[in-house]
Amino acid sequence: MGIVAREVRPRANSRLALLGPAFVAAIAYVDPGNVAANVSAGAQFGFLLLWVIVAANLMACLVQYLSAKLGLVTGASLPEAVGARMGRPARLSFWVQAELVAMATDLAEVVGGAIALYLLFDLPLLVGGVITGAVSLALLLVKDRSGQQVFERVITGLLLVIAIGFLTSLFASPPPVGEAAAGLVPRFDGAESILLAAAMLGATVMPHAVYLHSGLTRDRHGHPEPGPARRALLRITRWDVGIAMLVAGAVNLSMLLVAATNLQGVADTDSIEGAHAAVQAALGPGVALLFAIGLLASGLASSSVGAYAGAMIMQGLIRRSVPLLTRRLVTLLPALVVLAVGVDPSRALVLSQVVLSFGIPFALIPLIRLTADTGLMGADVNHRITTTSGWIVAGLITLLNVVLIYLTLTG
Repeated sequence: MGIVAREVRPRANSRLALLGPAFVAAIAYVDPGNVAANVSAGAQFGFLLLWVIVAANLMACLVQYLSAKLGLVTGASLPEAVGARMGRPARLSFWVQAELVAMATDLAEVVGGAIALYLLFDLPLLVGGVITGAVSLALLLVKDRSGQQVFERVITGLLLVIAIGFLTSLFASPPPVGEAAAGLVPRFDGAESILLAAAMLGATVMPHAVYLHSGLTRDRHGHPEPGPARRALLRITRWDVGIAMLVAGAVNLSMLLVAATNLQGVADTDSIEGAHAAVQAALGPGVALLFAIGLLASGLASSSVGAYAGAMIMQGLIRRSVPLLTRRLVTLLPALVVLAVGVDPSRALVLSQVVLSFGIPFALIPLIRLTADTGLMGADVNHRITTTSGWIVAGLITLLNVVLIYLTLTG
């Protein structure tokens, strides 16, 4: 209690020291799946889907704050809170869908790292996938041996590398302001644009990040008693989420803007490799190098964060822990199979993000219900406007998925 009391009115440097959990969660918002979806959207449709990124990022701010608040107020992660309210069959079913989503996440991240290593060092994709998996395992070992704060600093450093890698392209070739502004008007152009919008949404509001953030905040700040200490931590958490999502949103916007400005109408830009080549031709080898480095940092960081989320989901829902190496090998296998059999890696990235989009309601609906429960949250229960906003977000995402299924089946 003494430590918590000293945090009631933190000084500026103390506030900075308390930031971090949201930056780990934010890595999920700038993973290789984002690169594939955003670059594909910009190259195929120009600025048409810019509004999707803006809307998805606003949704992410709300969702990630609610997740962090749940962990801080209840002392439980979202998987633990959900699992405590389910019987065994329901928990197992929920766990299966959550793990499938986590595996789709891992596929995108490992494939993205493999593509980056191919671009940088001309390594075979399968070799690059193995290296990405090994480095992500090493990052997880850093967390286990050095603690969460050290892990947060490493991941935040990689987030800065990602930001520099992709924002450089934007500054090298600024987009036309008028055309970009027109992309803020919500609209679609056929089934493919809806598919890409679902991929962009799945790559931004990522289910595993929703599950993870509650545990990250709980592990970092503990479970403070109601009162000034908790209110102070909730304020800091809002800043943590706001800053982290601002960085992630800027990176995502830069991906689409660069593609729309430089790649629209250019042949062979429907893959990350083609987009990299086009960026090199249009903006020079230096910018293309930073693009590839940003992609590599994205794959390495997001793969470790995704594996961390998978372990938290398993622990919370079925109350079992699997040795780190065993779990990493199992979740790595689908990505290595995709790379080994020669599936188009960029298309696999986009489709993996669509799978993630289908998993979002399973994370959002319990989160909204739990944080709107006065008996669970007490004085920190959601405001009615917050709950309504949450249900609107969940409804819009679910509707987009239904439309996507219809268009896919009838197309």
